[in-house]
Amino acid sequence: MGTLTGLMSLTNAALDADQNAINITSNNVANQNTPGYTRETVNFEASDAVSLSGYSGLGESVTATAVSQRDRVLEQQLQQQTQSSTSSSALLTALQSVQSMFGLTSTSSDASSTTLGSAMDGFFSSLTALSANPTDAATQTAVLTAAATLASAFNSTSQGMSNEVSTLNSQIATAAQQVNALTATVAQLNQQITSLSPDQDAGTLEDARQQAILQLSSIMGVDQITTQNNGVTLTASDGTVLVSGDQSYSLSTTTVNGNTAIVAGDPPAVLSSDLRGGSIGGMLQARDQDIPPMRSAIDQLAYAIGTAVNTQNEAGTTSSGAAGGAVFALSTNGSGAAGSIAVALTSGSGIATAGAGEGSSGTTNALALAALGTADIASGQTASDSFASFIGSIGSAVSAATTLNTANTASLAQAQTQRDSLSAVSLDDEASSLTEYQRSYEAAAKVFDVVNQMMADALNLGQETTVS
Repeated sequence: MGTLTGLMSLTNAALDADQNAINITSNNVANQNTPGYTRETVNFEASDAVSLSGYSGLGESVTATAVSQRDRVLEQQLQQQTQSSTSSSALLTALQSVQSMFGLTSTSSDASSTTLGSAMDGFFSSLTALSANPTDAATQTAVLTAAATLASAFNSTSQGMSNEVSTLNSQIATAAQQVNALTATVAQLNQQITSLSPDQDAGTLEDARQQAILQLSSIMGVDQITTQNNGVTLTASDGTVLVSGDQSYSLSTTTVNGNTAIVAGDPPAVLSSDLRGGSIGGMLQARDQDIPPMRSAIDQLAYAIGTAVNTQNEAGTTSSGAAGGAVFALSTNGSGAAGSIAVALTSGSGIATAGAGEGSSGTTNALALAALGTADIASGQTASDSFASFIGSIGSAVSAATTLNTANTASLAQAQTQRDSLSAVSLDDEASSLTEYQRSYEAAAKVFDVVNQMMADALNLGQETTVS
């Protein structure tokens, strides 16, 4: 009877183990499309034999437990590649926005086709026309109109860049709030994991934590450190602690020199502007490193053109014999010149076409004004060449960002494939496992039936009334 009882117990354990294995496999299938889900495999283990009071029992049995197919190295590689990919993507988006502001595309980068380029060409062409007919009032008015168009084009370009910076500031502030929600989630999951599963993989809880960290990586560059009791500590790329155990440290924002700055830490401090990784890192790079030189270049070009034209006009006399004055109102230096440049003259008759000492019909100064279109007045280049170089630099920046983003996207796809090859659910594999466990269950069930019948036969020996 003891042997049959032990065999019955062993068979029952086998049924339980196979049923658990089937449940684990079914759970994999159900979560195939769940973001961040880590496939679980079945680990069968045999228990030890039982020995009581000198009698050895048939205590061997089997258990089936779920084991997550997780590789922390692959997961951190995926997080790091996510940070790089989203950073380069945010940078590319910002630079493409600047490029499109000039009406440029990846296939069209002609400086003269832009609004500002066309306005520059139009202004210098009007000066050339004036040199041929310096006393014509209509031609003088045309110069003034072209000057106003050029000033407006500079103003619009400057405003467009300011708007792009404002957009980035707004997006950075929004991203900081998203970071706070995710770090709070990670801290909460840390608490649950260290409480429920401090010494082993936490299954779906750990899946949820890794998914939150992956989402966080897409927004901000973070470093992950595994701590005792299966917890994690997260820091920003500059070392500022974001999550420690069950405590998260929220980000806030402030304004520094007109731009949004991120504040974090205890005590709170402004994070360095060169934070790397994630969309925040890409936006900061565009705002603080790439766009400022572009704005400065446009300011210097506006200042150079305005200064050269003013200087030459002030050197001559108008058709009425008066001394020439400034054509453009400019800032005292190149800073902000594109945004503030405006036409100072109120009448075309203020254009000084004659040279000093010439009569009202003189053309010396008109010719000198027209010559500015081909003179090296902008950092050793003509105004048109300087603007063309500027447009080329934008194209080069966009091209470099595109190349970087393409490479990062490919690396991210590779990291995702490596992680999925281990941790993702394959329906083919699950179908094969399900068939195996079902057949094992059926076999155990048949053994159970045989043992049950044997026990019934043993109990019925010599009895008139039998049990089934």
